[in-house]
Amino acid sequence: MKLFLISDNIDTLTGMRLAGIEGLVVHGRNELENALNQTFSNQEIGILLLTEKFGREFPDLINQVKLNRKFPLIVEIPDRHGTGRKPDFITSYVNEAIGLKL
Repeated sequence: MKLFLISDNIDTLTGMRLAGIEGLVVHGRNELENALNQTFSNQEIGILLLTEKFGREFPDLINQVKLNRKFPLIVEIPDRHGTGRKPDFITSYVNEAIGLKL
């Protein structure tokens, strides 16, 4: 089972290649859709890494893929600019999930 990266910048891809992870750099919605379809057709890819920018720019596409596909596992990662999440995102996530304030 392989990991594969779809990134919005070459720096993230270069770093992942140093770790032995192949990938693609895409910039638009059509390119992203084509890259996702290409990735889904490869049965060897078990984990698909996406930079968080795609989740912010194309939430409908990314959420649709996450909800309707069981394989590969899709993981959003921060890029070289850091994460777009607020500092207490884990606490907020838990508060939403259980309905209690911690």
